[in-house]
Amino acid sequence: MDKKKILLIIPAYNESEGIAAVIKTVDAYRESSHYKLDYIVINDGSSDNEEEILLANKINHVELVLNLGIGGAVQTGYIYAKKHGYDIAIQFDGDGQHDIASLPQLVDPIINGEVDFTVGSRFIQEGTSDFQSTGARQLGIKILSQLIKWSSKVKIKDVTSGYRAGNHKVIDQFSSYYPSKYPEPESYMHLFANHIKVREVGVKMFERTTGESSINLRKAVGYMIDVSLSILIAGLIRKEDQK
Repeated sequence: MDKKKILLIIPAYNESEGIAAVIKTVDAYRESSHYKLDYIVINDGSSDNEEEILLANKINHVELVLNLGIGGAVQTGYIYAKKHGYDIAIQFDGDGQHDIASLPQLVDPIINGEVDFTVGSRFIQEGTSDFQSTGARQLGIKILSQLIKWSSKVKIKDVTSGYRAGNHKVIDQFSSYYPSKYPEPESYMHLFANHIKVREVGVKMFERTTGESSINLRKAVGYMIDVSLSILIAGLIRKEDQK
């Protein structure tokens, strides 16, 4: 059987301080693993010298001339995956939070035909992460998880995880449409509406050591209100489509 073509989609905004180290880790894994694995960094209109770092280190990347945000950057990666005929696409953060050694937990269930989409989780029993975010953020994640369960009857514990993988059906869907503002939590409702089989799998994650999170305390309340409404609206649309 031919090996599946796998692409790491690595969105990066102002990650000049750490992106070269992340790619060095990815390259080392590619050399030692049995997967047919490539990567593409999406430089999301960075205002630092990230582009210079990418060019100097000959890192495969796409440069966006404007900052599209995480949703637009990730969708660019899915469009690239579809254009180049990849079988599986994996979302992988450019800030060093995701453990490349956890990749088999994400891709093997897809390669084996068990599911279409996997989400790497810190919060299930099989997870090996010591880092599980702050207490306030974990509370917010639990609230969003309950909203998704209420709207879809599906329980996803680590709903804001950006370490996720999908097969060709997911690549087709997300290259056509990917939520822009709150992509991780909202996208589940669109996956469920298209009968995509989703599984949460345990992975290891690390605390960010470079760059800045897109969500800070000042934005947290507004984020929770907006993303909750997005999930509820997407859930209503899903139910309407199923009638």
